Amino acid sequence: MQSTQPAFQSVEDQLDLITKGTAEILPLEALKERLAASIVSGKPLRIKAGFDPTAPDLHLGHTVLIRKLRHFQQLGHTVIFLIGDSTALIGDPTGRNVTRKPLTPEQIAANAETYKEQVFKILDPVKTEVRYNSEWLDKLGYYDMVKLMAQFTVSQMLEREDFHKRFQAEQPISMHEMLYPVAQGYDSVALECDVELGGTDQKFNLMRGRDLQKHFGQRQQSILMVPILEGLDGVQKMSKSLGNAIGIHEVPNEMYGKLMSISDELMWRYWTLLTDLRQSEIDAMWASVTAGTLHPMQAKKDLARTITGDFHSVEAAEGAAEHWARQFQRRESSEDALVVRIAVTPELFRHDLSAGADAPKMVKLAKLLQLAGLVASAGEGTRKLAENAVSLNGVKTTAQAEAMGVLGDSPVIRVGKKEIRVAWERA
Repeated sequence: MQSTQPAFQSVEDQLDLITKGTAEILPLEALKERLAASIVSGKPLRIKAGFDPTAPDLHLGHTVLIRKLRHFQQLGHTVIFLIGDSTALIGDPTGRNVTRKPLTPEQIAANAETYKEQVFKILDPVKTEVRYNSEWLDKLGYYDMVKLMAQFTVSQMLEREDFHKRFQAEQPISMHEMLYPVAQGYDSVALECDVELGGTDQKFNLMRGRDLQKHFGQRQQSILMVPILEGLDGVQKMSKSLGNAIGIHEVPNEMYGKLMSISDELMWRYWTLLTDLRQSEIDAMWASVTAGTLHPMQAKKDLARTITGDFHSVEAAEGAAEHWARQFQRRESSEDALVVRIAVTPELFRHDLSAGADAPKMVKLAKLLQLAGLVASAGEGTRKLAENAVSLNGVKTTAQAEAMGVLGDSPVIRVGKKEIRVAWERA
């Protein structure tokens, strides 16, 4: 994906893009000063983010950080994509309650090659500086490492939340794990970084870069943290192991379909963290949806088309949109849906069935899902509704939605990949 957006000139213009979707910048005033100085001098800032090649595939959660690198790149700054081939031998202990299993150098090298291929779907390869931290870490001698470690105390390391929890729970903490934040901090010294990017869970590691830069007489970097992206369930962070991830190498139809399955609420977070739109543009779109001039379904289609196009092509995204419309929105497949006959009983409806013909007869949706065999219990039905995993006639719905309660309706209901058409029967 080539960068076509011109560089912004003023500090305010740059911050408008830099701060979009950002969780925290420390210290913000120092970043403003550096941006102002770079405008005067014409010298770009040096921005880096490190990625340990511990697995071969990236998902959209990883791209939040890469996209923020892209924003700096669009503004004319020098972006460093740092591959942590040496730190991967340790394994980042962030978020871990056990020591990571070590990877072999061969595994790390193979994963690193796939990373380079994948990140250039977002970053401009011509303008990206790709570095490996083995360039400097592998050259440190015993004396050098002792001097680095002497800058930190054991109590300081135990302030790290992951280590603190493990220490309190009497779970093992290997000595080499404490090397990780020190090694990551030295990366910033070796690269003379102005800004380092990372997730909010990386704050401890990022701050160590500032500590070591001060020790070596360098100006301390600013750190910019981005939030952790929720997966398709909208609750837990995106993770392949949790089954809620969208891989950036997934085929267009699969990627588009997964994006169309997210909740309307999560859609806005994806617009902010996974696209290049300015926040003002996203806010205007949200206002249009709120005002009723833009249907949320259309906003979600635009999101799915934008992201799919980013990682494949505009043509592939259009094809995926057409495929999704044929399969779901136009209900061509729904005509062949399994018909389930459900008896009309008082406990299925929210209101008295003996009321007048014009009185609304609202279905208890969770109960209906159970009777239709789409869930094992009404409780599970309630959870599926809360997860926005239920569609009625092709439209996502929740337990609070106005369900079709007229007995003459024959609704098509979908939960995940299961789909049925209801045929009402008198009890």
